[in-house]
Amino acid sequence: MITTWPDAPPRPLGWLRHSAVLARRSLIKTGRNPGAVINAVVTPALFGAVFLYLFGGSVAGSTSAYVQYLFPGVLVMGAATAGLLSTGTNLTLDLRNGITDRFRSLPIARVAPLFGSLLADLVRYLAAAAILFGLGSLAGFRIGGGVPAAVAAVGLAILFGSCLSWITVFLGVLIKDPNGVTAIGFITFLPLQLGTSLAAPVGSLPGWLQAWAGVNPFSQAMDACRALLTGTPAGNSIVVTLIWCAIFVAVFCPLAVRAYARQQ
Repeated sequence: MITTWPDAPPRPLGWLRHSAVLARRSLIKTGRNPGAVINAVVTPALFGAVFLYLFGGSVAGSTSAYVQYLFPGVLVMGAATAGLLSTGTNLTLDLRNGITDRFRSLPIARVAPLFGSLLADLVRYLAAAAILFGLGSLAGFRIGGGVPAAVAAVGLAILFGSCLSWITVFLGVLIKDPNGVTAIGFITFLPLQLGTSLAAPVGSLPGWLQAWAGVNPFSQAMDACRALLTGTPAGNSIVVTLIWCAIFVAVFCPLAVRAYARQQ
C-alpha cells in the first residue's frame, strides 16, 4: 500500500525565503565569474573618464570642478548598466540551459527564480556603486551633501536601476537569447543614457535634445542624485524619479511575471 502525505500548508512568506536562497546561488555564480559587475563598472567609468578629461576644461573650467557635476550621472549609469548586463542575461541563461526546468520540479514558489535574480542584483548594484565611488574619489569627487544625502543618492540610483531591470527581465523571458538581450539593451539604453544631463546641463544642449533630455527618466535620476551628492536644490527631480520607478514596475513587472509563468 502506498502512503500519501498531505501537502504542507503554504507559508505566507515562503516565496521570499525561496527567492533569498536562489539569490545566494546567483551571487555564488557572480563570485566565480564577476564579469557582470566588472562590466557594470568599466562601461560607465570609461565614459566618465572620456567626458572628464576631454570636456572638463570646456564645460566647467577644470576637471576638479567638472567631476562634481559628472560623477552622479556616472553613478546612475552604473546602476542601469548593472541591471542591463546581469538580470536579463542571467535569467535567459537559466531558461536556455534548462535550469528553470529543474526549478519546476522543486517545491518552491514559481516566481522565486525571478525575484531571486533581482535580489542578487541589489547586492551587485551595491558592489558596483562602491567601486564607482572609489574611482570617483580618486578622480577628485567629494560629497557635498553629507553622508545621509549620499546614502540616499546611492539608494535612489539602485532603486532606479532595479526598477529599470524589469524591462530586461521581460526581454530576457521573451527573447531567450543572452546575446540578443545584451544587444537590444545596449541599443535601447545607451542613447537614453547619453541623451541626458550626464555630460552637460540640459540648458546647454541643442533645442531638440533639450526637449528629450527634459522628459528622459535618466536625466531626472541623474539630476536627483546630483542634487543629493552635491547639496544643491533638487527641485522635483526626486519625486519624478520615484514616479518613473513606479511606472517601470507597474508596467513591466506584471508583464515579466506573466511571461515567465508561461515558461513553467
